[in-house]
Amino acid sequence: MDIETKQVSSKVRTDMLEIRRLGVFLGARITGIDLTKTLSDETVDSLKLAHAQHGVLVFPEQLISSEDLKRFGRYFGSLSVHPFSTSSADAPELIVYDNKEGNPPAPTDIWHTDETFREAPPMGTALCSKIIPEYGGNTAFASMSAVYEGLSDRWQRFLSGLEAVHDFKPFRSLFSTDAEGLEKLRRFEDHYPAITHPVVSVHPITGKKVIFVNPQFTLYIKGMAEDESRMILDMLYRKTLIHEYQYRHCWEPNMLVFWDNRHVQHSALHDYYPQRRLMERVTIAGTRPVGSDPAADPSDLRRYLMPPLSKFRQTGTAQKRQLDL
Repeated sequence: MDIETKQVSSKVRTDMLEIRRLGVFLGARITGIDLTKTLSDETVDSLKLAHAQHGVLVFPEQLISSEDLKRFGRYFGSLSVHPFSTSSADAPELIVYDNKEGNPPAPTDIWHTDETFREAPPMGTALCSKIIPEYGGNTAFASMSAVYEGLSDRWQRFLSGLEAVHDFKPFRSLFSTDAEGLEKLRRFEDHYPAITHPVVSVHPITGKKVIFVNPQFTLYIKGMAEDESRMILDMLYRKTLIHEYQYRHCWEPNMLVFWDNRHVQHSALHDYYPQRRLMERVTIAGTRPVGSDPAADPSDLRRYLMPPLSKFRQTGTAQKRQLDL
């Protein structure tokens, strides 16, 4: 058998792919595929569409290596490096979660979309189970396009055009409070400054509108009074708690789950600790979210009974303060 024949025989035929829906709004089980082998272009195209439509793809019984996982991720784009991940210097794009007694899991049990503190958050995340606890350790997913569609017409119109500010706030605790730690934090703040994303984005493949704020990384709605911003964000955060919008995944050994970060939030349950849970993950680079409508006029977002002091500091008519001297 020559090299060309070997390459063809290692590809998975698209017509063997079986997709079975798992939930009303998200989730599909993918069988008839072997991820230790090279996938055909037709199969990859089918997976890209299923990924966008179902949000969460579950591949059972996949005894894959770290290299297989990285190859799978590259079918969908370039692999990104998480700046705060538990990865090694020789394979920074591969994240290893080895949680057990003495090494508890990170605060990933908060509903979130991965890395929205980036200008261009990841388009998707692939997570593979190596060792799972005897019980517990599920991952919950929520469809943020379903959350949008469940809002009243008036709320949909109100939210369109709003923008929210995102920050790497949960990772700030990783830095020590001594001079060296504060200097390192400042370098990361320079590299990852707070970034603005639309509250309602549009999925680039399905065209569906998506609520794109999350309690882990979103700080506030840009240009809005703090109390109004907090009220709106809290209301949207509570929507992920509606069971109908969710798919709760129960892990099995050697299972790969690939979710669409552009319209899905997730929360990893920590109820298994101190049992061991070993997982490997790759993240696929994405593009900057696009809003459903042009950004709102700042004058429509906040009413001042008295002009803000900052306005007069800019014109130089306000009294000087110690920091200005």
